[in-house]
Amino acid sequence: MWRAVRRFASQTRERIECDALIIGAGPAGLSAAIKLKQLNPNYEVCVVEKAAEVGAHTVSGNCFETKALDELIPNWRELDTPIKTPVTTNKFCVLTEKHSIDVPHFLIPGFLHNAGNYVISLSELVRWLGKYAEDLGVQIYPGFPANELLVSPNGHIEGIITRDFGIGKDGKPREDFQPGVEIKAKQSLFAEGCRGSLSEELIKKFDLRNFNDGERQVMNQIYGIGIKEVWKIDPSKSKPGFVQHTIGWPTDSTTICGGFLYHQLQDIVHVGLVFGLDYKNPYISPFKELQRYKTHPDIRKHLEGGECLSYGARALNEGGYYSVPKLTFPGGMLLGCSAGFMNTAKIKGTHTAMKSGILAAETVHEALDHGDAEGKELFKYYHKYRNSWLWKELYDVRNVREGFSQNIWWGSVQAWLSNSVFGGNRVALTAKKNPENDSAATHFARDFKPIDYPKPDGKLTFDLLTQVSKTGTNHHEDQPCHLKIKPGMDGKPDLSLKYYAGIEQNFCPAGVYEYIDSKLHINSQNCIHCKTCDIKAVSNFIKWTVPEGNGGPFYTNM
Repeated sequence: MWRAVRRFASQTRERIECDALIIGAGPAGLSAAIKLKQLNPNYEVCVVEKAAEVGAHTVSGNCFETKALDELIPNWRELDTPIKTPVTTNKFCVLTEKHSIDVPHFLIPGFLHNAGNYVISLSELVRWLGKYAEDLGVQIYPGFPANELLVSPNGHIEGIITRDFGIGKDGKPREDFQPGVEIKAKQSLFAEGCRGSLSEELIKKFDLRNFNDGERQVMNQIYGIGIKEVWKIDPSKSKPGFVQHTIGWPTDSTTICGGFLYHQLQDIVHVGLVFGLDYKNPYISPFKELQRYKTHPDIRKHLEGGECLSYGARALNEGGYYSVPKLTFPGGMLLGCSAGFMNTAKIKGTHTAMKSGILAAETVHEALDHGDAEGKELFKYYHKYRNSWLWKELYDVRNVREGFSQNIWWGSVQAWLSNSVFGGNRVALTAKKNPENDSAATHFARDFKPIDYPKPDGKLTFDLLTQVSKTGTNHHEDQPCHLKIKPGMDGKPDLSLKYYAGIEQNFCPAGVYEYIDSKLHINSQNCIHCKTCDIKAVSNFIKWTVPEGNGGPFYTNM
């Protein structure tokens, strides 16, 4: 089925040719692969994934809305899926340091209602989708990180080259060296997730943010970081289907932050925080804020006496409707969080990512069916998005995130007014254009005081390295550092330490960055691939690139 040939240059690479190449085995990529095979079982569909196995790099809340899955696999309820815990209780609370105030149900915006949704582990669902795709004949290659774009002489995208395996720190081949694989396709679908390295390269190469669809000019993307733990709790405290979201403590009103706590079956609880990365105070540590969050009486009561099983973090898109770029370019398209389809108001992006995969697959199928796919720009994908429930869902909450630009309380009022009273048609009064980037939103350290975080107790709260050990993270020690200081920016770490309290050592949820004797040290072996450094480092001096295959975290229940 697969046509493998050899080419000779400075090194020999294997080449794979297929009809559709999908970069990233997450919800969007796997949905596209499944849909393509459903539409035509004879298509040669290839998926590459940088993690050691499908799902190992996937982390999310996750209160799952089944809307897209209902379309993709209508009989999923008859199958043995990991979707087993329907939402039974939906709470929204305002936290002060010692108290919790329940918001009456009629005041909770409709987009935060969760009736009909499920508490799941997204990494488990992605593994299930991967198996489903393979059973249909999709070829999935885990441990193959996409490292380089293949560009044809006429400028269209032909595919990708995966990262070479076995390059030592000195830049020379190790004994186990294997050259990367060249994978060519008629259409390449990029579903790398938030801040995907090749996706960002494509956005710049084809100027996809310089796009006006007649109703809106694309705005800069803004980001958040989701950071979470999974706990096994005392069975007497278990409330399967209990969902709680919070705002307020532990952060101040100028920092966009919300908490979540979800009860799953088998005494499992997911707890975490989501931060807008446009926060101002460089002393903020999202990791330490999560540890402090767990000490609140309303959160502690669920976890105390339990065991923390795992920990993880991931950057996420928050720009929504206004930040979705042009989705297509000659030879390919952007899917899922690579394009920014997350519904920030709902704090959900899985169903929207899956829907984008379905729409992309339908578009590619039509082109393949007419023999007109290779190297073409399939703009019809954007039209399909524009006429789908995905577009309408993002449009209806388009002003929510922008309304929080000054203050979380005023933003909450505006979000309620805009969506519950005006049906999403009223522009937030204090909305402003997104900053040039989230790094530019950081203020000088001199404007703030260092934050006195409580010491971990080893039972409810933990130190950073203890939690990183629960991510299963591993990288081959003898390989070049995949976290690179951009050319001409060697002096930026000194600037960061002098004016921004060395913010990199505060925002990183894995202890990758340290300032020792006033010099930046990069512990790349700790990296959990959250991409936060690529977004929030001072002047964006860090460039995140893919490490050797199989590296990174190994999530099982996130």
